[in-house]
Amino acid sequence: MFKRMRSDVQCILDRDPAARTRWEVITCYPGLHAIWMHRVAHACWTHGFKWLGRAISHVARWLTGIEIHPGAVIGERVFFDHAMGVVVGETAEIGDGCTIYQGVTLGGTSLYKGVKRHPTLGRNVVVGAGAKVLGGFVVGEGAKIGSNAVVTKPVPPGATAVGIPARI
Repeated sequence: MFKRMRSDVQCILDRDPAARTRWEVITCYPGLHAIWMHRVAHACWTHGFKWLGRAISHVARWLTGIEIHPGAVIGERVFFDHAMGVVVGETAEIGDGCTIYQGVTLGGTSLYKGVKRHPTLGRNVVVGAGAKVLGGFVVGEGAKIGSNAVVTKPVPPGATAVGIPARI
């Protein structure tokens, strides 16, 4: 557990030029706090304590401004940078090494229970500020989503998607 927490802190120190010290990252980075609280909420969710998972995620949202459903799956070394207003839906999956900026929505386009409604981000995907990635499809490894893009279709690995609607 502590090894993963150290990895989370180091990830921010490596990728954010504004991060100066471990203490600053631990105390002043709400994206880090949201991930740590999500891990607790997700553990509750996956062990059948659904209400407790939702309650923890609700408190995390109130404290950090980042809403992550406890059912969402988040990989290692994920960096939420200036992440106020980020929303991550229940069936979303975020791969290792992804970077997500402020105002991003990983949302659904369906109201059917029991189906994949939210996107899956491959490893090392970057999602720019204000982007909306909507639907149960895959954004390939190393892809980039431009700021304010609205993505409703799969994005191939290594591609860049920009615009409304997003084009490769």
